Amino acid sequence: MLDKESHSHSISRQPEVIQNIRLWLALRFIPRLAVNKKIALVEQTSISALFNSPPPKSALAFTNKQYHALCHPDWLGIDKIIAKVTKFGGSIIAYDDPNYPLKLKQIFDPPLVLFTKGNPTILNHLQIAIVGSRNASVQGLEAAYLFANELSSQGIVITSGLALGVDAFAHKGVVENQCATVAVIATGIDIIYPARHKLLAKKIIANGGVIISEFLPNTPPKAGHFPKRNRIISGLSEGVVIIEAAMKSGSLITARCALEQNREVFALPGNINNPQVKGCHWLIKQGAKLVDELADIVEEISFDAKNGLNLNRKQNRNKEKEVESKKSCDQDLFNDLLLASVGYEITPVDTVISRSKLPTDVVLTRLTMLELRGLVSAVPGGYLKN
Repeated sequence: MLDKESHSHSISRQPEVIQNIRLWLALRFIPRLAVNKKIALVEQTSISALFNSPPPKSALAFTNKQYHALCHPDWLGIDKIIAKVTKFGGSIIAYDDPNYPLKLKQIFDPPLVLFTKGNPTILNHLQIAIVGSRNASVQGLEAAYLFANELSSQGIVITSGLALGVDAFAHKGVVENQCATVAVIATGIDIIYPARHKLLAKKIIANGGVIISEFLPNTPPKAGHFPKRNRIISGLSEGVVIIEAAMKSGSLITARCALEQNREVFALPGNINNPQVKGCHWLIKQGAKLVDELADIVEEISFDAKNGLNLNRKQNRNKEKEVESKKSCDQDLFNDLLLASVGYEITPVDTVISRSKLPTDVVLTRLTMLELRGLVSAVPGGYLKN
């Protein structure tokens, strides 16, 4: 069991820490520039040098808007964001902060800043994600609760999305065990969605857990935010347990993200007549590990509960396989029919749906995945191909 920390984790009052956060927020606000390119810029110099002595525009191949955002950040707006998070009692963790989760730095598109409420130090403990249907059966909810309860008692931090159904019962299984859990949300850190989970959110924080988001304060829930949230859930975790997922569900997006991120995927089987488990059965056919007891997870992932150190038995997978997987994924995206439906002029979502002849929910989800890869950009009125 992880020790609960009593001291506050609100934004540090140290001027150098606040200035560093300001710089990373400024980098976040450079428009239509992929995250990996932003990180590469910092690695070539430093976050302070990038803004204090910007390279010439010709050396960056920036658009006018991008270069203006680099040379003239909206410091007033940035300071308002910091003040709002501080007033809320939250924290902002920049990409170079010691509390920034190391696992998240391994993914293709890590958030440059994380907004948190609670104890961010647990973000670098070993985590297992448990996600599933919002309309899960009683058996599915019980499984989520029991798996989370038993895993947390062994020192593993359980990560989920604070959604209705499986997510909520996974969090409940941890807090009722008086252990720490990570809730990744798809709204601003000052908004709990759904609202009925406000009490659960308080219990998560009271038990040494943390609520995190990559979205700015006051950001409401939007359909496109949830796939982005899901790739953080899997990115933080050593493996993802899927409990009751229909074929078209956010949980399968999380599973796909996990596979792209080289994480373990576990799936709980169920009644073949239950449409809510068809996604789990499909995952098992694709190679996910079938799970029906705790040992199925533990035997894949060994850990040091005291230090939260990952000793994954499969951690020695060769890097060439990981690189090839990413190349294959990127090539699939470049050949994507939906990507071909987005033009270099502003393309409304209705036009993308019409051109691709795909269902609306599929289009919205895949546009988000393309945006995360830096292949398209969301703009007022639709999307642009990058």
